[in-house]
Amino acid sequence: MQTTFDFEKPIADLQTQIEKVLQVQEKTKVDMSATVNELAEKLEQAKQDIYANLTGWQKVQMSRHPDRPQTFDYIEMICDEFIELHGDRTVRDDKAIVGGFASIDGQPVMVIGHQKGKNTKERQYRNFGMANPEGYRKALRLMKMAEKFNKPIVTLIDTMGAYPGLEAEERGQGEAIARNLLEMSVLKVPVICIVIGEGASGGALGIGVGDRVYMMQNTWYSVISPESCSSILYRSWDQKEKAAESLKLTAEDMLKNGLIDGIIGEPIGGAHQDPSVAAENLKARILNDLKELTRKDADSLVAERIDKFSKMGVVVE
Repeated sequence: MQTTFDFEKPIADLQTQIEKVLQVQEKTKVDMSATVNELAEKLEQAKQDIYANLTGWQKVQMSRHPDRPQTFDYIEMICDEFIELHGDRTVRDDKAIVGGFASIDGQPVMVIGHQKGKNTKERQYRNFGMANPEGYRKALRLMKMAEKFNKPIVTLIDTMGAYPGLEAEERGQGEAIARNLLEMSVLKVPVICIVIGEGASGGALGIGVGDRVYMMQNTWYSVISPESCSSILYRSWDQKEKAAESLKLTAEDMLKNGLIDGIIGEPIGGAHQDPSVAAENLKARILNDLKELTRKDADSLVAERIDKFSKMGVVVE
């Protein structure tokens, strides 16, 4: 059953009308192509109007669509081959973060990303994409391995946040994320980070420090989710739409504030409408940047990366 959000109701209604007209045409054998064409034009116009003017909260909803492509989907679509690597060599293998060596059009890379899961059983297995400390330590282990073999790193970000459980804190959740921020800032190989869904707080930033940071069109990136922000400020989730606007969490807001390097386009209606198009846009962006970044020496990469993140934000004394 296809998921439809409230703001997509006009589109769903027109699609239903077209289906009914086609059913009548099939049943009565009367040519109703003129009506179908008219409705199809209205449908396309409705899509253009709605998806071109999404609010912050509506983009948050789009980023959470159950059919939206996840890390493994993109790996399958853009990589020639992929060898998954497991474990942090200390505690266990965190299934919320996946990674391994891959080849994109013959270019060897290390791909690391969050994996939420597609159904209830898989989401439980993947802990809904919320990584424990060992997930971030696994990610760092793979990054250091890529650095050892001089291979670029691509990270795909899609998480509601790092797992907030007591046991995660006991095993050093904050330290694990902080360690990744430190180590990623001085990696001697190119690092490209892309938000493909939700980019929440330190859980996203734990694999989000790179030479290039991008967001796909219908994603969000923020220190806190709109619901949590609303619950803190207003003691209720009812103000989540207002919070989403205040947080300036959309790709357009992030680009305007100089916090990301660009926006990767999606097919109209979101990446889930045509995953292959979204994957091609993602692949093209990665390959284009790798051509530029792989020409730079290690010292330049590190210096520019540190300078890039040091310039973010405004300090008023």
